[in-house]
Amino acid sequence: MVSLVADVDGRDDAGTQSHAQPYSGGQDVNRGFAFFDVPRLELDQLLGQLVDRAQEVMASQGRLRGLLRAHQTVGSDLDLPVVLRRIVEAARELVGARYAALGVIGSDGHLLEFIHSGMSEDAAATIGHLPQGKGLLGALIDTPEPIRLSRISDDDRSSGFPAGHPPMNSFLGVPIRIRDEVFGNLYLAESTHGDFTAEDQELTLALAASAAVAIDNARLYNIARDRGEWLRAAATVTHTVLTPPEPLATDGPGSRTRAQDPLTLIASLCRSTADADVVSIWLPTEDDERLRSAVRVGAEDLPHLELPADTPLFRDVLRTGTPSRLTSLEEGGSGIAATSFDVGPMMILPLTGTHTGRGVVTVVRRRGRPVFTAEDLDMAAGFTNQAAVALELADARVEQERLVLLDERDRIAADLHDHIIQRLFATGLSLHSAAAGMPAGRATQRVLDAVRELDGVIGQIRTTIFALNQPPASGPEGLRAQLLDLATELTALLGFEPVVRFAGPIETVASPELAPDLLAVAREALTNIARHAHATMAEVDLTAADGQLLLQVRDDGVGIPVEGRRSGLQNMRRRAEQRGGSFTIHARVPRGTVLSWAVPLS
Repeated sequence: MVSLVADVDGRDDAGTQSHAQPYSGGQDVNRGFAFFDVPRLELDQLLGQLVDRAQEVMASQGRLRGLLRAHQTVGSDLDLPVVLRRIVEAARELVGARYAALGVIGSDGHLLEFIHSGMSEDAAATIGHLPQGKGLLGALIDTPEPIRLSRISDDDRSSGFPAGHPPMNSFLGVPIRIRDEVFGNLYLAESTHGDFTAEDQELTLALAASAAVAIDNARLYNIARDRGEWLRAAATVTHTVLTPPEPLATDGPGSRTRAQDPLTLIASLCRSTADADVVSIWLPTEDDERLRSAVRVGAEDLPHLELPADTPLFRDVLRTGTPSRLTSLEEGGSGIAATSFDVGPMMILPLTGTHTGRGVVTVVRRRGRPVFTAEDLDMAAGFTNQAAVALELADARVEQERLVLLDERDRIAADLHDHIIQRLFATGLSLHSAAAGMPAGRATQRVLDAVRELDGVIGQIRTTIFALNQPPASGPEGLRAQLLDLATELTALLGFEPVVRFAGPIETVASPELAPDLLAVAREALTNIARHAHATMAEVDLTAADGQLLLQVRDDGVGIPVEGRRSGLQNMRRRAEQRGGSFTIHARVPRGTVLSWAVPLS
């Protein structure tokens, strides 16, 4: 049997020479064993490639894990500023960039916010204002498609860097889309591994998609939260306006102030809820031709303005009741006079009445602050509409209460006329008849004096009945109220309270122009009584009858001295004669003085 294994000298185990041909390259002449020839260099290359691929897979796995962590990070909060900051930090860490930023695009196409990472605060302060969305940043705004560059300076769209800006070469920018809207852009610069790769771009796009969802959720959450704030503000206005307030509200021990005006409350709540700097409420003047800033919260030191009602800023809002918003005064508010306040974004909201516009509310932020969004406008308009409804309901309630009060006054006046006066009149007649049958003497005189007192009481009751039948005057502008205020003012000087009586339709027939002269005469008369008469009583009667207004002032003092200054009396006479009237003064029985000042009623 021939051995299949030959020894080193080529002989077989029988000692004969073997004629077997060696396999080319397949026999190791030194060891006598046969191997297949596999190049070791090629094997090493395959192993190296395998290791490289494994490292790439591990690196890709690491970056995917980083992307997942970034997804979790940006989606773990609902506060929009926090979400934007986390997006910037996650993008910088994910692709290994030295600098990262997120630009929020405003309604005007410029950058509204610019959140940056990787640059120190001192460097940012040295640069100054943040980018406005020009140059390469603007190119991404104009064309929301990814941009990847090895050198920023080589691109024609680059506009350079401001002084103090750190050097940047590689650049990657991707848009953040929320449905069909481009919310903003992610900007990455200075890759730590040289240039940004296509894989970096894909990872950043994936992060941008996740960021868009997180931003949208945060925006919806903020809108829901803001809407809740506006609803609470509207509920506060409704409750405050419709709850009958106390005339005075106590702020603390020893302090009493009037309750807050409803319009001031509306302006204050609107300012705080809208995060505005100034809120003004503009109300129409009496002729409805102009609007005046009746209430302002936030810049009380600025002068109050009056503008024509057809000012472009207000005209459409008043006519249609449709709110509007502006990014600045230059957009449509040039009718407002320039002030020291730097007006920026603005909302113009209607304060609608029953038939016409009750007024306009302007909500203003300073220049440079974020513009108001469409959601802001919608929520603020809903608040002012609810506030206007509350004001209308409050006015209707006041009118209803006024009608109830007038009905009650009519009832009281009728009772006074039909019962009290008639009984007093009957009593006076009885006393007068009794006195007629009595002998002359002190008792008879006392009965007659009582009859005269009853006549005076009946006259006062008739004046009261007339006052009850008149609509209540708003404020102390009427002659009655002003004369009563004057009597109250001079009570301390007199030492007693003067009696004031009215007769006739004074408020209806007396011209308001008479008030200065009439009050001056009454003041002079009462002051003279206090200084010179040594009286214990004073009576003031104001009567409108027979086409004239008669003021009579009586006292029980010592009378007018024979010698003395007459300048005060001369002034009273001059005031009467200038109006075509008369002035007389004479002694009162048994003691005192009677002053009469009469002017015709025009």
